[in-house]
Amino acid sequence: MTDFAIIGFGEVGSIFARDLRAGGAGAIHAYDVLEAARDRAKASGATVHATAAEAAAKAEVVFISVTAGSALAAAQSLAGELSHAPFVVDVNSISPGAKIENAGIVNAAGGRYVEAAVMASVPPKGLRSPILLGGKDAQGFIDVMQPFGMDLTIFSEEIGKASSVKMCRSVMVKGLEAITTECMLAARHYGVEKEVLASLHDTLPHEDWRGLARYVISRALIHGKRRAEEVREVARTVQEAGLEPMLSRAIAERQDWAAGRGREMSKALLATDDLDTLLDGITATMNHKAAAE
Repeated sequence: MTDFAIIGFGEVGSIFARDLRAGGAGAIHAYDVLEAARDRAKASGATVHATAAEAAAKAEVVFISVTAGSALAAAQSLAGELSHAPFVVDVNSISPGAKIENAGIVNAAGGRYVEAAVMASVPPKGLRSPILLGGKDAQGFIDVMQPFGMDLTIFSEEIGKASSVKMCRSVMVKGLEAITTECMLAARHYGVEKEVLASLHDTLPHEDWRGLARYVISRALIHGKRRAEEVREVARTVQEAGLEPMLSRAIAERQDWAAGRGREMSKALLATDDLDTLLDGITATMNHKAAAE
């Protein structure tokens, strides 16, 4: 029975903990800077520690699943408690350069760093989400995780390569959310959303453009804050490639904007299956903000 530590008990950390428990894991140790997340970890049966280093000291596998902006600090916080050489699996959506930096910190502290690029939304498949791995210790991690049925593929021994796939993909995925939000809100204002969707179907065939639009817009409303952080790492990825990240920066701004609107909307409205209702709800928050100003 393998003992695990989860540093960052947000959506991904919570789901991983649930699936590890279901798969027969030993103890699950947790750390998060937020009290609500620590409470959630306790409720799940995890042992919550006062520091990330204390949580890691008890584990054979350590998952780092924090926000993109906290990834470096999370890696640094493990120093001093990795002498037992645990696998430290970095699932954060950060640039290849940031992964290389984290790998240096973890390996210098005695841990075995494994780069992990999660290639799909985690909630549907949880621990079985497709993941590309990088680093010389990737195969050892796969061997340890064999009982849990994870979908793991070694992409490269070179740290940063797996994440470059994820981050370049995110330009398109997070960008689609931002562009669709802007497109549909403007179209709703002019009363031409049906015609715009019909035109999109003709130009870029999809079986349900209305459903797709509702889904990607809601993702930005619900997860925009985290996504904005990720896209700023995408911008760093693009910049590391020698290209000015003009669009990535704009996508991050729209994701932040969407998060602000989402915080003013009810859970029921955010979960609606009707695109028009969702767009009208966003517009209402915009009007409310304009009136307040």
